[in-house]
Amino acid sequence: MKNLPILILLLFGSCVQAEKTPRPKVILTDEQLLDTVQYYTFQYFWKGAEPNSGMAPERIHIDGVYPDNDAHIITTGGTGMGLIGILGAIERGWISRQEAVGRFDTMLTFLEKADRWNGIWPHWLDGRTGRVKPFSPKDDGADLVESAFLMQGLLVVREYFKSGNESEKSIAARIDKLWKEMDWTFHTQGKEVLYWHWSPRFGWEMNFPLEGYNECLIAYVLAAASPTHAISSQAYHQGWARSGGIRATNSGGYGFPLQLRHNGAEQLGGPLFWAHYSYLSLNPKGLKDQYADYWQENVNQTLINRAWCIENQKKFKGYGENLWGLTASYSINFYDAHRAGNDTGVISPTAAVSSIVYTPEESLKVIRNLYENYGEKVFGPYGFYDAMSPEHNFFPQRYLAIDQGPMVSMIENYRSDLGWKLFMQIPEIQNGLDRLGFSYQ
Repeated sequence: MKNLPILILLLFGSCVQAEKTPRPKVILTDEQLLDTVQYYTFQYFWKGAEPNSGMAPERIHIDGVYPDNDAHIITTGGTGMGLIGILGAIERGWISRQEAVGRFDTMLTFLEKADRWNGIWPHWLDGRTGRVKPFSPKDDGADLVESAFLMQGLLVVREYFKSGNESEKSIAARIDKLWKEMDWTFHTQGKEVLYWHWSPRFGWEMNFPLEGYNECLIAYVLAAASPTHAISSQAYHQGWARSGGIRATNSGGYGFPLQLRHNGAEQLGGPLFWAHYSYLSLNPKGLKDQYADYWQENVNQTLINRAWCIENQKKFKGYGENLWGLTASYSINFYDAHRAGNDTGVISPTAAVSSIVYTPEESLKVIRNLYENYGEKVFGPYGFYDAMSPEHNFFPQRYLAIDQGPMVSMIENYRSDLGWKLFMQIPEIQNGLDRLGFSYQ
């Protein structure tokens, strides 16, 4: 296979095809280990993509069994989460710029024709037709948060290609058009808060205001940054920040304080994806406003999550310094938003892997333990599987896009700052952050 690191060829020989599972033969250095994990995780968004749309499938089950026959269903937010991983693959020589442009052309052609309402896509789309696949009975229309996750990745792609050749500039221009068509103000209902869902059949019946703190900060940053439909700063301060009610008092644990009230999990913090999803492009280093230092908040949330697993009150098998990390993933009860305080003995590899930007040494211990000691039980053709549990002998060979995307993008951010650099240099993003009162690097 051309453009593959010599390292991976040596390690896996004929097993480098993404459809097959790698079998480690030697002890890897940290850089070799990250190369391997990043490469295979990237394949979820490359060889694992839904063929018509070029987008990320909601899930890939190696066992071939899908709920509701949904193997063709793509996820808008999950796709956006993996786009930095595709750019990282260009930088690392795994694919060419031309190949990436071809893939982005396919994606944009699909997104331009797919169901949208006021420029906002749904959570799920049928990759064959571009029509909405309802996420729940009344969630059959515009999903502002998933669209924000998609657009944060697309804007990084726009920035990467904006000064390239004519084909690359065309990709950037088409993303810019989609960006400008997103009507964030519609999702305020004329109030000082953003609302998550709108349905062409049910209108605002889901009535879900975006109030912090959870994974949704990026939606407010993009809404304030929009060059065509920007929200007011009051929507951020009165809505998201609850007129100051977002601030925490006496929260945290294990010696790591939290500055923000984590919704429904104020004391010990929410599932770790709250420290990942909004920060795949938005650089938390030096990011501060009147409510928090977001780097410190994310580091402390991660360290609390780790400390909980090390303390291991329920004595789950395998837990410790080399195996920790609780977040939303597949679980013994199908799916669960695992966190400190809601722990079923299931470790989600994405939790520690995607936290490598916050806890590099601690995360690398987990990555090495999973890869070297559990091997094919937890690592397959698209990187680490979604969940594992020695306690329950639970090792499902299944993937979810929203867990693979943060891993590949955060590994690249850890290694090169690629996504963070590109996103934070965008003039609209800087204007939006300024409007909301942020300081940043």
